[in-house]
Amino acid sequence: MAAPYDLKDDHVVVIIGSGAGGGTLGNELAQKGIDVVILEAGARHEYEDFINDEWDSFGQLAWVDKRTTSGDWRVAKDFPNLPAWIVKSVGGTTTHWAGASLRLQEHEFRTLSHYGKLEGANLLDWPITLKELEPYYAKAEDKMGVTRTNGIAGLPGNNNFKVLKAGADKLGYKECHTGNMAINSADRDDRMSCQQTGFCFQGCKWGAKWSTLYTEIPKGEATGKLEVRPNAMAQKIEHDKNGKVTGVLYVDKDGKQHVQKARIVAVAGNSIESPRLLLNSASTMFPDGLANSSGQVGRNYMRHTTGSVYGVFEKPVHMYRGTTMAGIIRDEARHDPARGFVGGYEMETLSLGLPFMAAFLDPGGWGRSFTSALDEYANMAGLWIVGEDMPQENNRITLHKEEKDQYGLPIANVNFSDHPNDTAMRNHAYKQGQALYKAVGATRTLPTPPYPSTHNLGTNRMSEKPKDGVVNKFGQSHDIKNLFVSDGSQFTSGGAENPTLTIVSLAIRQAEYIAKEMGAKTI
Repeated sequence: MAAPYDLKDDHVVVIIGSGAGGGTLGNELAQKGIDVVILEAGARHEYEDFINDEWDSFGQLAWVDKRTTSGDWRVAKDFPNLPAWIVKSVGGTTTHWAGASLRLQEHEFRTLSHYGKLEGANLLDWPITLKELEPYYAKAEDKMGVTRTNGIAGLPGNNNFKVLKAGADKLGYKECHTGNMAINSADRDDRMSCQQTGFCFQGCKWGAKWSTLYTEIPKGEATGKLEVRPNAMAQKIEHDKNGKVTGVLYVDKDGKQHVQKARIVAVAGNSIESPRLLLNSASTMFPDGLANSSGQVGRNYMRHTTGSVYGVFEKPVHMYRGTTMAGIIRDEARHDPARGFVGGYEMETLSLGLPFMAAFLDPGGWGRSFTSALDEYANMAGLWIVGEDMPQENNRITLHKEEKDQYGLPIANVNFSDHPNDTAMRNHAYKQGQALYKAVGATRTLPTPPYPSTHNLGTNRMSEKPKDGVVNKFGQSHDIKNLFVSDGSQFTSGGAENPTLTIVSLAIRQAEYIAKEMGAKTI
């Protein structure tokens, strides 16, 4: 491992966040001989420290710093201080993700061209195409060991999948299998295969699921060119009189402030913390926050159109046994406005343990209908809907006017309301999900409202023109040459697919670009 870099060492690349974007970028740069410091707000828990218990694991890994919410989404009403379930720990949300690794489709990179101007939606084409990203998708799939790519077998189907598949067959769906998962179906990359424990969201105790915590980060550290600093919460990005960023002010676990100097800063703190940091870095030169000449920092927040459907059967299903999300139906992910909405959605197997089921199920609140649903838990099958929600200018992250965090900085407020397209899509998906379970004998179906979900996207989006977004096609801010965004906040649109594979692919491509520009001394 590298000796710690000196705080005054201004030739390092400082990356804020160690998840899918930051952890991958850090390793890719280290492999190219570039010195990197990753500042991670959370602690370092190795995979043997993970806890196979839902609430205890949540306490260990979740980002629970206070946030507020507004808008008409259910989360603002029921979970006002938990707009998203992301992780504050080395490895970021790659410790908690389910592993689904899907490529965005061609039309999803070109939403304005394909969907046209949609009232109330701030649609924009990405400045890159699927074709440009394909070589990087291929590298990411190989790196992550995605099933059904590179000759890697799919994962076995658990009972929850068998019910999904039987229903899919009945409805005439053609594209149903155990998914493209970054979870080893056989030993690979010095990591063992999936043990089917069923605690994918709690961190994989076996290391079978890809996470930057035990793949990218140790590989980067082994080069001697990467230092990860846990419990280092970034507060402000500093800049010089020419407007170049020069370093990051952060606090350590004792609340002591330090400044790490930098040649380049890359922000990868997820789509809530990344814009919050840029806004909190306002100065006289940049009164509206860094990289925000367009006024788009924090705007166009997307979280995917989600919801769940559970079916109750005569016989036990034990949906909680086996890989949580190894099961997908892709037929509805197409763009087909005849259904009454633009874009599409995936249906993926999902099971929550009893504690979370009690917290999130909500079939009309407490009472007989709720308790009888929980009584039937062993006989349930479940699926999750993940669809493309529309970017809207007013779905946004802003700094709270009064409330401050433990360090005295304004906390984030997350404002979100469904676009009519999101609602139409969710209702279609509820109908299909219920029909699917009824087709194979469900005695009861329970459409469930969205949870505080994890696919946070947008808020620092890519754009061809500086006035439309925050970063260019390499995640480089339009305003400040040596400031990059490396997480899902750079997405111009959300697609119907789980975003991690795209975040990793963009990070691999971004590392190539940064190395090239550093070599040419342009940054």
